[in-house]
Amino acid sequence: MWSGVRQSALMDAPSKPQVPTASPEASPLAALRLTQTVQKGGCAAKIAASELRRILKRVEFPPRPPELLVDGRLFDDASVQQLTDELALVNTVDFFTPIVDSPRMFGAIAATNALSDIYAMGAKPISALGILAFPISTLPESALIEVLQGACDQLRRAGASLSGGHSIDDDTLKFGLAVSGLVHPQEIWKNSGAQPGDVLLLTKALGTGTLSAALKRSALTEEDMRPALESMCRLNDAVSPLQARGLRSAIHAATDITGFGLAGHALNMIHASQVSFAINVQALPVLPGAWHFLADGFLTKAHKSNQLYVQDHWVVDGLTEQQRLLLADPQTSGGLLLSVRADQAAEVMSALRPHFPDLSRVGEVMLENSPRLVFRA
Repeated sequence: MWSGVRQSALMDAPSKPQVPTASPEASPLAALRLTQTVQKGGCAAKIAASELRRILKRVEFPPRPPELLVDGRLFDDASVQQLTDELALVNTVDFFTPIVDSPRMFGAIAATNALSDIYAMGAKPISALGILAFPISTLPESALIEVLQGACDQLRRAGASLSGGHSIDDDTLKFGLAVSGLVHPQEIWKNSGAQPGDVLLLTKALGTGTLSAALKRSALTEEDMRPALESMCRLNDAVSPLQARGLRSAIHAATDITGFGLAGHALNMIHASQVSFAINVQALPVLPGAWHFLADGFLTKAHKSNQLYVQDHWVVDGLTEQQRLLLADPQTSGGLLLSVRADQAAEVMSALRPHFPDLSRVGEVMLENSPRLVFRA
């Protein structure tokens, strides 16, 4: 167990995130390429959704106590435990292998990604525990310091503390956080509340999967993918601006888009809510360079497994191969997919736009005989 110290929070949410830069002491790390030390990086390293579902069905879990308001049965982003009539505790854990080369950048992205689960539940993070596997014999100590500093910088911006953690000596670097947050029991955002007629909003652009694959294969540099780095370091705090305007109840359902891609996480939402989604592919925000690298075949294993996961539930007639790949692109620290009351959608977008410049209205919720994803060209 290693201890952490709570630091003063910067509660303002800047419209442009601070992309981490290495400290002067870390200059010898300039030639270090973390992506070359692992086979898979970021959320693309997730176990395939279909395999995970099959495995979990065979596990006998402990009894669910009545105060456990949200668990993993619907693939929600975090668990929620009611503490009092006015307070509930939200818990999540997320870790992965390097998706970028720079240690501090990796730490920042890993922390932002873990914090996102808390925001997706409509909660505010309060504390985190670090999860670290580090190859002591092959990577310098300074790289570890940079990873931890990148994470601490993001936690500070989120107003959360790093209160401890656990570490092991391992063959490859892995890092993440177990994060706790707080929310009112009546104000939880879940993936099961989408209602027919709702508007679908996406807070971040897609394409981190193919861009990170291109980085690993030396087809671009971190500087080339700076918009993607800024996006992955952008805190998904939609709660604060909506609460400030009295709009948090306009969100009927939410999830964050990560390793299962937009299609995979949308599928979890429609099954949980028993509705269908109609999504306009032309309206999806896309990171610079993503179309190019998808067309050139810079893919991960998850591009295939994510399509297999949704193949019986999506309608993609008329879409190009690149458009289908984009829908399956495994996101790391991706955006929130929000199901919003139609009559308040414009107000919600106005409140979120200063914090999410790529915010887009991408579709609507429909009621059909069986849940499906309809992607329109």
